[in-house]
Amino acid sequence: MGDLPGEVKCVVSERPDLDAPGVTFWVPPFLRPAPTAETLTALRDLQVVQLLTAGADAWIGRLPGPVTLCDGRGIHTKATSEWALTAILSYLRDFPLFARAQARQEWAYKVTDELADKRVLIVGSGAIGEGIAARLAPFEVTIDRVARTARDGVHGLAELPDLLPKADVVVVIVPLTSQTRGMVDAAFLAALRDGALFVNAARGPVVDTEALTAELATGRIGAALDVTDPEPLPPRHPLWAMPNVLLTPHVGGSVRGTLRRAYALAGEQIRRYAAGEALINIVTGEY
Repeated sequence: MGDLPGEVKCVVSERPDLDAPGVTFWVPPFLRPAPTAETLTALRDLQVVQLLTAGADAWIGRLPGPVTLCDGRGIHTKATSEWALTAILSYLRDFPLFARAQARQEWAYKVTDELADKRVLIVGSGAIGEGIAARLAPFEVTIDRVARTARDGVHGLAELPDLLPKADVVVVIVPLTSQTRGMVDAAFLAALRDGALFVNAARGPVVDTEALTAELATGRIGAALDVTDPEPLPPRHPLWAMPNVLLTPHVGGSVRGTLRRAYALAGEQIRRYAAGEALINIVTGEY
């Protein structure tokens, strides 16, 4: 976290309710579930919660009104962008097939697809969406970006139905809100062109799992998924065994540098808080 002001007392505890009196700034552990009512009651002096995750959906509406909630925007940009690029390349170049062949000690030569000259649609144009676009740019692709509202170089959400059929790869990286929950439904998937790759680096509930499973079962499209709904994916779920699905266990942001970047942000926020300066990454509404 770096040097903290002398008046700041830093307490490390897995049970913040045991050290609750006087706690005004709380940094919950990475991937900690939303707080219980008992914890929030114990933290009676709480003023700020600084999350170490980009997503704040599990915390929305759970904190008392006076408490400021800040997310970890920017912490996971590098890691999740790398995951998206790796997943796209791995799927298109059939690395899962080659890995299975290696386990069988089989020299399984085949011609694969490629990323070059593809049209990639990125749905979500926050920090991670921009990071994905930047990492894709050198691969000689055409990139279309979509955000909730249109701006220079970015399409508005209303244009999505016209953009989906044109894309070879569709990457979804939106926050989970009441508006985005289930946005990838049967109609969304049916609009994808044959052979398209759908990539979910956002949250599982952004996708209608039943609709996705049904569309993938036809073999018409493929998917690379770091998140599912439910999560973890239950044993014997059809998605496990589909040859056109690349599945990872929500590891997009789980790299060695994550906690270093996360606590660097926490330290910056604590210094701002102690100095009476404006905090960054404040969550307003649903994100």
